[in-house]
Amino acid sequence: MKKIVFISLVVIALLAIAGPVFAATIRIDPHSSTYPNPVMLTSPATFNISDVSKTDYDPHILLVMTVASYNGLSGDVVVTWSGGSLTFLKTDFKLATFGGGNKIPPGVANSAEYTVASCADHLGVSGHDVYYAFGKFLANPITSTKQEFTITASSTALRMLVYAIGRECSPTAPLNNKVPNTQPGLVVPELVPALLSLGSFSALGVYAIKRRRK
Repeated sequence: MKKIVFISLVVIALLAIAGPVFAATIRIDPHSSTYPNPVMLTSPATFNISDVSKTDYDPHILLVMTVASYNGLSGDVVVTWSGGSLTFLKTDFKLATFGGGNKIPPGVANSAEYTVASCADHLGVSGHDVYYAFGKFLANPITSTKQEFTITASSTALRMLVYAIGRECSPTAPLNNKVPNTQPGLVVPELVPALLSLGSFSALGVYAIKRRRK
């Protein structure tokens, strides 16, 4: 019994030293339910965002696209929500190179970073570089109440992930909470071009493609 008590105390002490463990509790819907099967939405794409258990202050949106998507941009990428909007120029997107465990975006806590390798996998371009843009959005903190936002983008090869990052539980906390790596939003072109661009995927049948009703 003494040994069990001693081991328990050691475990508790180690947990205290390690400090708080942050979970990725922000959700964007629709999202992929099982990696690597993303739900695809055409542009303009409308999403809902919420947090399953906490409040996240100072919300930021992270958009990650393929090099081909970046090269084919024919206009600004615009994010709109009730009472506001955010416009990303092509020059706002930064190159993130593959390899060396590189992570994005800069300036956030380790718990809120995404590896370039993971993003490339989700975009279907494993082993390649990506482009990303990062900025503040939404008028209110992220809570359990869903908020709607819409992304409009135009590219000859549109393929873009949608993530979000916030300050967990406190406006003065670092940017330390995020959407899980495996549950991004995904914006692609209209249905036919999307199917053509995915022709090289052997597992095309597992993709759920949802076309926005007009």
